[in-house]
Amino acid sequence: MMAEQKNTYRVIGLMSGTSLDGLDLCYCELEVLQGKWSYQILQASTIAYEPLWQQSLQDAPQLDGEQLTALHTAFGKYCGKQVNQFILDNNITPDLISSHGHTVFHRPELGYTLQIGCGATIAATTGITTVCDFRSPDVALGGQGAPLVPIGDRLLFSDFDFCLNIGGFSNISFEKDGQRIAFDISPANIVLNALAAREGLAFDPDGKMAARGIMISGLYEKLNALPYYETKPPKSLGREWVTLQIEPLIKEFQHHATADLLCTLTEHIAFQISRMLPNSPHLKLLASGGGALNQFMIQRIRQQSQVEIIVADQKILHYKEALIFALLGVLRLRNENNCLSSVTGAARDHCSGCVYLGK
Repeated sequence: MMAEQKNTYRVIGLMSGTSLDGLDLCYCELEVLQGKWSYQILQASTIAYEPLWQQSLQDAPQLDGEQLTALHTAFGKYCGKQVNQFILDNNITPDLISSHGHTVFHRPELGYTLQIGCGATIAATTGITTVCDFRSPDVALGGQGAPLVPIGDRLLFSDFDFCLNIGGFSNISFEKDGQRIAFDISPANIVLNALAAREGLAFDPDGKMAARGIMISGLYEKLNALPYYETKPPKSLGREWVTLQIEPLIKEFQHHATADLLCTLTEHIAFQISRMLPNSPHLKLLASGGGALNQFMIQRIRQQSQVEIIVADQKILHYKEALIFALLGVLRLRNENNCLSSVTGAARDHCSGCVYLGK
């Protein structure tokens, strides 16, 4: 596909995270002048998943091949319809849709990853050119397929020394010796929200329940002893790792109060994040993702690190990933690299994503 020669793009970025809280839609303007990118978020919204969709996405790993293919198409149709309504509600005219999809399988060590939400169906439903499937080309090149956001951290958020995202998993991104380094640190909302659900809550608001709990030292020690934490990057995490490594430990201590389990997991996450940060008050960290609203967690990170932690404003906090996937789509159209081998461990930097033309 020939590279686009424009300087300004209006794009809808779509993001569905492992925490299953909803579909993020971020309509943004991306501009490049003399090689420097800037952004403006013009409209943004999160469409909470209805219980049926939430259950369907949660159960997706157990489906057979035909059922999963049907869900892939149906979710693409759903995304397309949500985009159409978003366009109508906000009277906007995007040039492009860039969709992360919803991760069902992520096993880069076995050579595969799968994000559902058919890009062809999104393009057909909306009539707008759609870019999707960013992760599988990186895995095919021997990479982790994650995290992909660091290229956006470099191009859009270079004022910060570190970019920390706390979503379903926590991940960090920073420059070292002229290369962008990034990796998943630990599970985060994927386990915290599951524990909150034991009390009939979608999540633990502000971490208040965790703050009331008492840390379970045996569980805390076993969590910190997991081999992943001593593995050098590039590395990434998926739901499968949580199922195999975290859930058995929680089950072992399930007789404890939910507040105590939440406290222990939050302390664990904060500790693992803190140990990735140098003790320097002169460095700045941008915290985003739903977990950055967890005041107890942010407090515990601050107490264990001297780095200045700046919680992003509301738009960036909620929509940074969708914004950066919009950028990934634009880079794909321009035939410019949007995946960094220094981050994922792929054989080379490359331009990733499948393009489905609109009208």
